[in-house]
Amino acid sequence: MYNKDYYGKILVPMVTPFKEDQSVDYDAAVSIAEKLIADNKADSIILTGTTGEFFTMTFEERVKLFQVVKEAVGDKIPLIAGTGCASTVETIALSKKAEELGFELVMIVAPYYTKPNQEQIYNHYKTIAESINISIMLYNIPIFTGVNINPETVAKLAKIENIIGIKDEAELNVKQITEFINVTPDDFIIYNGDDTMIIETYAQGGKHRIGGVVSGASHLIGNRIRNMIETFLAGNVQEAAELQQSFLPLFRIMGQNNRTNPVSLIKDAMNMIGYNAGVSRLPLTPGTEEEKAKVRQVMEELDII
Repeated sequence: MYNKDYYGKILVPMVTPFKEDQSVDYDAAVSIAEKLIADNKADSIILTGTTGEFFTMTFEERVKLFQVVKEAVGDKIPLIAGTGCASTVETIALSKKAEELGFELVMIVAPYYTKPNQEQIYNHYKTIAESINISIMLYNIPIFTGVNINPETVAKLAKIENIIGIKDEAELNVKQITEFINVTPDDFIIYNGDDTMIIETYAQGGKHRIGGVVSGASHLIGNRIRNMIETFLAGNVQEAAELQQSFLPLFRIMGQNNRTNPVSLIKDAMNMIGYNAGVSRLPLTPGTEEEKAKVRQVMEELDII
């Protein structure tokens, strides 16, 4: 049985650091993982998720990153492999590699670009689940994939033994989390995939159905986000609300100038506080001096710098 307490409430989709020549900096990746652990900003680390820029990485690069980080910190913190690919065949192959390396949980994004219908989405995940012997977390992010994993599809997928939960981009469809909860068994776990909606997610599912948050901003304030969650679960709603209100400018500034994917500015912010986060891989580009100045200002106001 899947144990959400083992993975904790703060699941950090770790950035993948790229060098100026656009190659993966594996040594820097290890240093990021080690700093997340040392600074108590992560309960678990997810490799090659959206914030990890999997969509610009080759199959071989992803496998090597799994291997390098697993060897470096796999005995210090739970690790989750992001293994979603555009095709079912490649997703199975990458998930099998993760299983061979000792990962017990993979996070698999819905098929992107092809815009499959609900039956095709179901068949995609069912085929993958039947091909591996480890647990699967569904990953729903329609803003990037172009498709939503609808509640009725999640209900069917939840009947498959090794599909244990879903990460949902909550701000895109706030009440869908309740719909997921209503159509799945009590041991099917929901993860919030949007830093802006953490309290709202817990308000819908409580501590038993909500596993936590997959949080890019936790590279910067994971310990504070954990405290906010614990404050809310302890019944101190007003205090938790005020914390979330104070964090919102940080979340929003990372998407300035229509940066739908905030990873470039997250990396810039990380570099300001001692990480070796490198740069993003083209077509994503680092922040301009003006953008970075705005990020720095918000971080100073929150006493992160």
